[in-house]
Amino acid sequence: MKKRYSVSSVIICFVFAVFSIIFMLPLLWTLFSSFKPESSIMGDPGRFFPTTYTLVHYNTLLTQIPFFRFLLNSVIFTGGVTVSSLLFDSLAGYAFAKLKFRGSNVCFVIVLVSMMIPFQITMIPLYLFMNKMHVINTYAGLILPRLTNAFGIYFMRQSFLSVPDDLIDAGRIDGLSEGGIFFKIIIPVVVSSLSTLGVFHAMYNWNDFLWPMLMTSSQKMQTLPVGLALFQGEHAMQHGPMFAGAVLSILPILIIFLFAQKTFIKGIALSGIKG
Repeated sequence: MKKRYSVSSVIICFVFAVFSIIFMLPLLWTLFSSFKPESSIMGDPGRFFPTTYTLVHYNTLLTQIPFFRFLLNSVIFTGGVTVSSLLFDSLAGYAFAKLKFRGSNVCFVIVLVSMMIPFQITMIPLYLFMNKMHVINTYAGLILPRLTNAFGIYFMRQSFLSVPDDLIDAGRIDGLSEGGIFFKIIIPVVVSSLSTLGVFHAMYNWNDFLWPMLMTSSQKMQTLPVGLALFQGEHAMQHGPMFAGAVLSILPILIIFLFAQKTFIKGIALSGIKG
């Protein structure tokens, strides 16, 4: 029985390894292409490994555009949205899961319905509203509309539903306020879910192109995805610098995921959301 289990484990690991390699191929192709000469990228795009290696694309990336300014803007935008979303999503999720108030079910249904509305429908009215507030081309204009997220509220509500009510009752008996119960008792229990949601928010906003492009009108405020589009002209495209920019833009998200991977699966299981 032990031998059969070992064989099955080897087969499963082999299958997952094969699929992992398949899913990694686009990333590896992008990485190797960033070291190819432009002529090699255009002349033989199907070649996986470069015949000659060059760092000219990385030099172009760092000298022709304000790369570090774009990187800073992306960090501020992504960090601000992620932190604020984790706070407000968890507060709203806790209210829907554990606090009974009139109209809570109706409000939660409205939140769920808002998840089904494409952003392209609301972006023009949202832009006009931001324009009236005079926050176009500012960090506030980028972050304010993303202070909370319907998916984040739903995700945290599912996580809070798994927390026993006895913990909350014990906190009330000890004289804690609702805020004290939330921050001292509930949050430590669902920290895995918060980490998972933080990864989701960071990945989505770091790679977001449409909203930062709409809200910024100068290079000083553009984020990294918008800034990399400068290498795409009307009649020509600089593929090498774009590949180099893609590689450098992936690194921060990859580092975040590597640090959060231990709690990622645990957070998904705690939330009760199934794929």
